[in-house]
Amino acid sequence: MDGTIDTRALIDPIDRDAMAKAPSYHRAPSARLFIGLIAGIVVVAVGGFVLLGTLPTPSRGGSGPTPLLGIGLLAAAAVAVVAVLSWRTRRIKRFRLSQFAAANGMTYTSDLSYPPFPGMIFGIGSSRQSTDVLRGDRPRPVEFGNYRYTVRHGKSSTTHRWGYVAVKLDVPLPNIVLDAIGNNGFGSNLPAAFQRAQRLSLEGDFDRHFTLYCPAGYERDALYLFTPDIMARFIDHAAELDVEIIDDWMFLYTKREVSTLDPDTWAWLFSVVDALMTKLDQWARWRDDRLLSQVTGAVDHQRAPGAQTASPAVGLLTPPPGVAPSGRRLRRSGTWIPVAFVVGTLIVWIVTRMN
Repeated sequence: MDGTIDTRALIDPIDRDAMAKAPSYHRAPSARLFIGLIAGIVVVAVGGFVLLGTLPTPSRGGSGPTPLLGIGLLAAAAVAVVAVLSWRTRRIKRFRLSQFAAANGMTYTSDLSYPPFPGMIFGIGSSRQSTDVLRGDRPRPVEFGNYRYTVRHGKSSTTHRWGYVAVKLDVPLPNIVLDAIGNNGFGSNLPAAFQRAQRLSLEGDFDRHFTLYCPAGYERDALYLFTPDIMARFIDHAAELDVEIIDDWMFLYTKREVSTLDPDTWAWLFSVVDALMTKLDQWARWRDDRLLSQVTGAVDHQRAPGAQTASPAVGLLTPPPGVAPSGRRLRRSGTWIPVAFVVGTLIVWIVTRMN
């Protein structure tokens, strides 16, 4: 990405010839088909009311189900109209996003089940689905998408929706989370809670915008990665986004749609990614010193019995890219909000019973 963005495909009149040649999975239905479906719905509704006029009603000494049947026909017609309009809107959105992706050197995928990402939102629930996925590969791989998953609670279920940006890093890094304060409500909006002992306070105004979590023992590593200039980039451009660094990926999370037909949203996202891209190269130099002992241990194990250790050679060894087991994942804790809700409900029930 070079900071420029072409949003004409999102707002300009649709090229009907291009749409006619588009793949069928995002081709909008033709006007003839659309009109035919609407006409069919009208015919069914009118025919139903004509039939109802011949049925016995209470005013004619009968007890026919005219009112209920009429309401049912109207409801069915309304549902059919909404379904057709929704189908058409979805197809047009897919076509516009595919054209937008092509104009900006990216690829478009309409649906992707169970995306293989390590981020916290991608390992929860069932029916995991990314939609309207746009991918670019310059200067490094980046993916924009909308995501949803379903969590079941007994017989009921809740569907959670996120927008995300996934940026590929040069090397694996410690699991670090930046919980944006600006998008929190009654507590964090993240789907995972982390032990408070892993919170790290950084200098300047950073703590006013983000709560940073890093694995215990990796505080100096976090300070190396989040230098003042990088902290300034996150504050200026990503203060409304939650951030997760895990393995060799950086994820930006939001509760709003990322892949959208709104040009302003795309201009904002491109500016965020461009601002961070220029600083990610320095993260490629980070190495986990904890892996050095594993390298030297492997060398000692392969050395013949009785051979002398050449300390200068050991000094030349550098850790390989990677993260020691203690830094690969943050330690999670149970969230207190559901517990507080259950306790509060129990207290209200007890008080009500006492009265």
